[in-house]
Amino acid sequence: MNILKVNGVDLAYDSFGNENDEAIILIAGLGTQMIRWTVPFCRILAARGFHVIRFDNRDAGCSSHFSHYPALDFDALATALMSGQRPDIPYTLDDMSNDAIGLLDALSIDRAHFVGRSMGGMIAQIAASEYPERALSLTSIMSSSGNPGLPQSPPDVMAMMTKPAPNPFENEAGFLAHSLSFAKRIAGTGYPFEEDAYRALILEEVQRAYDPGSVGRQIAAIAVSGDRRPRLATIKVPALVIHGMDDPLFVPACGEDTASSIPGAELMLVDGMGHDLPHQLYKVTADGIERTARRN
Repeated sequence: MNILKVNGVDLAYDSFGNENDEAIILIAGLGTQMIRWTVPFCRILAARGFHVIRFDNRDAGCSSHFSHYPALDFDALATALMSGQRPDIPYTLDDMSNDAIGLLDALSIDRAHFVGRSMGGMIAQIAASEYPERALSLTSIMSSSGNPGLPQSPPDVMAMMTKPAPNPFENEAGFLAHSLSFAKRIAGTGYPFEEDAYRALILEEVQRAYDPGSVGRQIAAIAVSGDRRPRLATIKVPALVIHGMDDPLFVPACGEDTASSIPGAELMLVDGMGHDLPHQLYKVTADGIERTARRN
């Protein structure tokens, strides 16, 4: 793992493959870390002739955290947004997109294929629209367009996502039970839920960084990002939208709307896939990313 100073924050990253190959930058989702892009998945992409970079978003993992800000008040955030006011939040998705561009600058990479999952898909969308000269292609996975008219997540999913978890250093069993139940709820039905692997991943994330307030701050960044469809309409690079038919967090209509908002985008709906990327889908996902990259 390496750390670079980008836009005034430390960003932790690592890479795979030949540095002379075209770059793929992998952007993680809400409250998760770069290790959700697993080493086997990164190696699959690198073996296909790409320089693969994964990194911790700001406020996640080993990158800079914003824990000096007060805890997010969801009611106050909702009230401000409904009244048309701009909430006072630490950063936005545009700032996080600028981090990805800044990381490429620091690595002397002119252009890259942007690949993001969930919130990372939103960040990748913004990067591809706001920095067209830096994007070779876009792959948005299990994400959304920000269209306010889209169906919302089921109430139980939102409740599980926003409910505070026990402190893992005081109640590891309770923390794991909370985290695993949410992961299982959003994972989809098409592939076995591998609890042992998830447990190890969750504990690895805790050991890398534990900051219970970061999820709320990133939710706020998503909330103020608004409807991205006007931005999506300006994207001219090859684009792929991958979405699970069983995704309860961003229902399939979210992926469909994203794809229809990007000119010429390919939509790949995956049966049995939820809000997750199980190892059984590594190859088909890598196939899609490579196919989209080769369209450039």
